Amino acid sequence: MFDFIISAVILAAAALFAGAVYLHRKGNRKQSLLMAVLAVVMMVNVAIWIIPTEGGGSLAESAAKGEGG
Repeated sequence: MFDFIISAVILAAAALFAGAVYLHRKGNRKQSLLMAVLAVVMMVNVAIWIIPTEGGGSLAESAAKGEGG
């Protein structure tokens, strides 16, 4: 289930970024900037969960095992 959620978040971030580019070209600068910022925030959240920690495992693996901290 976690893989599905991560995939959905990445696809949503890509769609938001594409929409931001489209709106920027149309002249709606403020809304396009906010959409681009949201896409970046979503991608950073995915990176936080997926990038390996010092111990070699990701936060997602630690959460699945039930390890705290």
